[in-house]
Amino acid sequence: MKLQLKTDQELIRMFLEGKQTGLEELIRRHKSKIYTSIYLLVKDSYLAEDLFQDTFIKVINNLKCGKYNEEGKFLPWVMRVAHNLVIDHFRREKRAPMITSVEGFDIFEVLKFHDETIENKLVKEQTHRDLKRLIQLLPAEQKEVLIMRHYGDLSFKEIADITGVSINTALGRMRYALNNLRKMISEKELVLKYF
Repeated sequence: MKLQLKTDQELIRMFLEGKQTGLEELIRRHKSKIYTSIYLLVKDSYLAEDLFQDTFIKVINNLKCGKYNEEGKFLPWVMRVAHNLVIDHFRREKRAPMITSVEGFDIFEVLKFHDETIENKLVKEQTHRDLKRLIQLLPAEQKEVLIMRHYGDLSFKEIADITGVSINTALGRMRYALNNLRKMISEKELVLKYF
């Protein structure tokens, strides 16, 4: 059976039986989501790479020690490990994490692309800058959920598992984040244009 067709559990079993290819496929399969979620929290590609590697060192050690027993929940477990390492990093740095967006990504993909004029492009870029500034004003929990959902493309179940809250709490934080954004947009009289 091809590695790509195997479940995470089967790949973990392969790794524990001494077959490195099991671990290599797990990393290949989940690297993008895990790395992106780390990067969005630390906003530094070198640090994100280090924390990604630290995450998998910890994952390997936990697997070898038999500490993984969350049947079918490998990705949320690894994301929680990564999230905890990021928090530990910021505690060591004695500063709060700053969650910001990645340049080039559209949060709500509100802009559709047609034949863009220079004016439309400038307006779009300004809109994105304004929106990113407003996101920075959200409370940390709301900002975290919004970014994990829209940038990390995580489900609310995955977000709940990573942040250690219920799905309803994660959904509530998202709802509050969107309501607060709407309120700030209204107060600042910003116009988010749709093309």
